[in-house]
Amino acid sequence: MGRAVNFGYVGCGFVAQKVHIPNFMSIPGCNFRALAELRPKLGRRVQERYKVPRLYSSHLELAEDDEIEAVGISGGFHVQGEIARDMLRAGKHVFVEKPMAVTLKQGEGIIDAAKKGGAKIMVGYMKRYDAGNLLVKDLVDGYRKGGELGSVLYCRNHGFCGDWVAGGLDTPMDETDEPYPEQPPPPVPKWMSEEEYAKYVGYLQQYIHNINLMRWFLGSSDRVKVRGVDLDEDGYTGITVFDMDGVRAVLESGGITYYRWDEHTQIYFQHGWVQTWAPPLLMKNATAEVEVYRERDGAHEFLRPIPEDKWSWSYRNEAEHFIESVADDREFRSPGEDALIDIKLAEDVFRFHLKRNGDVGTGSSH
Repeated sequence: MGRAVNFGYVGCGFVAQKVHIPNFMSIPGCNFRALAELRPKLGRRVQERYKVPRLYSSHLELAEDDEIEAVGISGGFHVQGEIARDMLRAGKHVFVEKPMAVTLKQGEGIIDAAKKGGAKIMVGYMKRYDAGNLLVKDLVDGYRKGGELGSVLYCRNHGFCGDWVAGGLDTPMDETDEPYPEQPPPPVPKWMSEEEYAKYVGYLQQYIHNINLMRWFLGSSDRVKVRGVDLDEDGYTGITVFDMDGVRAVLESGGITYYRWDEHTQIYFQHGWVQTWAPPLLMKNATAEVEVYRERDGAHEFLRPIPEDKWSWSYRNEAEHFIESVADDREFRSPGEDALIDIKLAEDVFRFHLKRNGDVGTGSSH
């Protein structure tokens, strides 16, 4: 990394305190100079704990700080997109949690703000920064290029959730009795009722990760579309079928009570497969586990390769990537422009779902 980056963070909630603030604080090239938090008591407590020089009462105040060139954002699902847009307009590079936006229209507005402000936005798709998933990406790319396992036949992601906290982190957290700040109304698409919007956001915030991961494993192509949707009335439990650049990709969604995290992704070739199992999300220093099955000249074998960066945490890796990319003026591995594809797909999933149930309107999010 060529230089240090002056950095600020917006939001001091659970994920900000347990994950992002301490991770950014731990990066040598990150000059953590400012916080913004609407709840004054909570903001002061977090500022004092981490000895952050400046505290602002709103993100708009932070946006006016000329010393800060990059910011991270944790907020409500639709609110953080509006914050990101304001920061990009002010010329700040932005790291934002997924989903970047809750509608395609909102997402397009964010990208437009980035262009006008001359800044870049990175979306926190932490699965792309897991060392095990990086190994899977390299394996899949290598097998596709070399042809050793034949062509790709099928991809599936199974995500039934479970205990994502894994007993909690040892990172201290400050709390407050202050009420949660009032939020502006969400941008509900015209073709969706408010009740269905709540279901849509539940699906979006959980499974946009999984959609993005399959796209990335298969080449991050924008040649992707929804082929079929079979979700329960809850708009969450069921199966979604995609065409990802000619490969059938299936997402199995749902929720169970499980003491770990029930998520795995498998890419099938003609002569084998590559599979990855995700650890609980907040479990530090636990990468995704990888399995390769292959058949060559009649011989069958299983491999369990271990990534070189075996004691690492995807959340810290993504923070390092953001700071290093800003410092060196490099492109992000999970840029906002690419994230627009996932938001469009999520909207299309619910168009299919509502049409199947006879509930879809004739309007549009545009």
